[in-house]
Amino acid sequence: MSALAIALNRFGIGARSDEPAPADPQRWLLAQFEQYEALPAPWKPVAHTPALVDSWLAQQRAVRQAPQGERSGIREAYLRTGREEYLAAVGARTTNALQTATPFVERLVHFWSNHFAVSVDKLLVVAMAGGFEADAIRPNVLGRFEDLLLAVVRHPAMLLYLDQAQSIGPQSFVARRAQERQQRGRGLNENLAREILELHTLGVRSGYTQDDVTEFARALTGWTLPGDGSADGSAATFRFVAALHEPGARTVLGRSYAEGGEQQARAILHDLVTAPATARHIATKLARHFVADDPPPALVRRLADTFARTGGDLPSVYRELVGSPEAWLPAQAKFKSPWEWSISGLRAMGRREVPARQAANLMNQLGQPVWRPGSPAGYADLAGTWAAPDALIRRVETAQRLAEQAGNAVDARALAPRVLPGGVLSEATAGAIARADSGGTALALLLVAPEFLRR
Repeated sequence: MSALAIALNRFGIGARSDEPAPADPQRWLLAQFEQYEALPAPWKPVAHTPALVDSWLAQQRAVRQAPQGERSGIREAYLRTGREEYLAAVGARTTNALQTATPFVERLVHFWSNHFAVSVDKLLVVAMAGGFEADAIRPNVLGRFEDLLLAVVRHPAMLLYLDQAQSIGPQSFVARRAQERQQRGRGLNENLAREILELHTLGVRSGYTQDDVTEFARALTGWTLPGDGSADGSAATFRFVAALHEPGARTVLGRSYAEGGEQQARAILHDLVTAPATARHIATKLARHFVADDPPPALVRRLADTFARTGGDLPSVYRELVGSPEAWLPAQAKFKSPWEWSISGLRAMGRREVPARQAANLMNQLGQPVWRPGSPAGYADLAGTWAAPDALIRRVETAQRLAEQAGNAVDARALAPRVLPGGVLSEATAGAIARADSGGTALALLLVAPEFLRR
C-alpha cells in the first residue's frame, strides 16, 4: 500500500477520481490545517445552534401557555420540525464529506463527533444533533482539547442528551424552596459527570470512584440551557443558574475545589484535561482509529506524550500521528465503518451530493444511522462491529443499487487503479472487474472488493 493510498484512504475519506493526486502525501495532509473551513458551504443553510435553541424555547413557552389538551400537539409539531432539521443536517454532513478539499480534517470531525457522541434516540436531541457537530465540534477540531471539551459539554444537545438540564443540587436554593413548599424536586443527575470521566477524558478503569462521579455531578449543577430571560437573546446557547447549583466545596480525584459557581466545574474539567489518563485515553482512541484495532503501544505513548507536553494542543497530536512510521505501514489494518465505506464509495463514483433523505436512509440500511449510536460511547471503532456476514450482505446489496443508479456513467475498469493506487488494487480484483459482464457489475465488484472495504 503506497503512501498516496494511505493518505487518501486511511487519513482521508477516500479518493475522488476527478481530483489530482497529491505529489507529497504527508505535506498534503498537514497543509489541510490551513485550508480547513469550520463552516463550509453545505453547512451554511442549515439551522445552527442559536436558532435551534430559539425554537426549543418557543416550544417550551407555547407548552406552558397552552391548555392541557393542546400540549401534546405542540410537542409533536416541534418534533416534526426537529426531524426536518435532522435530515437537512445529515444532508449537509454528507455533501460536505463528498466535496471537501480537506478530507483529513473532515475525518477528524467525524472522529470527534463520535467520541463525544449524542444520539437522536432521545427525541429532544433530534433537532440539535446537526448543530452539535456544526457548532461544537467543527470550530474546535484544530484547537485545544480543553476548548473542544468545554464546547461539547455546554452544548444544548449534550445537556439534553445526558439530562444535565434536569440536574438540581440537593441543597441548592431551588431544591430548598421546593422542600419548603413540599414539592417534589428533580434532584441530582450524574449522567454528564459520569460520561465525561468514563468516555470523554480519563477513560474506564482509570481510578475514579462513584464518589468522584457524584461530587463532579454536584459541581456541574447549574449548567443548563438558556431560558426566556437570557441576556444574550438568540445568541445564548448555554447559561449557568446559580440557584440550581449545589453550594460548598467539592473533592474530585483527591483534589479540593472551593465553592465558585460555574468556575468550580470548569476547574475540574481543566484538571481532567491535564491528567495523564486523559492523554493515554485520547492517544489510544486516535491510534486505534487511524492505525489498528490493537494500536501499537509505542505510538500511543508518543501521542500521549505530545498531548501532555502541549497541554492538549490537537494539531500537535495530529502532526505526531502523521509523522509516525506506524501510521504508514502498508497493511490495510482498519475495516471501514458503514459511514466510511459509503462516503469513500460515493467519492470514488464522482458524486458531489446526495439528497438528504437518501443519505439518511442509506446509513440506516447499513446499520450506522447518523448521530444515533444508541449509547454515549458512540459507534465502536473495531472490525468485529462491522464485518459480520449480514452486514457484508447489506453492503453488497447497497453496492448493486449504487451501481445501478450510476448506469454507464462510471467506468470501473479505469476507476479502480485511481481510487486504489500504488499497488492496493490486487490482480484478483482487477481481473474480476475486467471480466464483469456489465459496467454496473464491474462497479459493484469494485465497491465490495476486499481492498476497498479496508483502509
